[in-house]
Amino acid sequence: QVQLVESGGGLVQPGGSLRLSCAASGSIFSFVSMGWYRQAPGKERELVTYITSVGRTNYVDSVKGRFTISRDSAKNTVYLQMNSLKPEDTAVYYCNAHARVGPTATYTDYWGQGTQVTVSS
Repeated sequence: QVQLVESGGGLVQPGGSLRLSCAASGSIFSFVSMGWYRQAPGKERELVTYITSVGRTNYVDSVKGRFTISRDSAKNTVYLQMNSLKPEDTAVYYCNAHARVGPTATYTDYWGQGTQVTVSS
């Protein structure tokens, strides 16, 4: 089975920083990408950022220049460095992986349990 375990969320004041981690484990054959989504109460889940297996990244406009995604391929771990945090960043952050468990398997989305990020005002 494939598991994604997130950590690093917490409470921070505006302008502060947090670093989220997501470790993937299980019978993962290959990744297309890993990324981070977030969801605030009453809002839809949105894609924040992703990184592909070859290192290509993309960010939603609202976090450009403040958030950085990185990956440690040897550890199957992705990180999200969040700087200059704003109250609008408050949400549950979910790790996502688009991967397959074998060479004949279909690519599937896997999700972490979510970690709460709260930015006080």
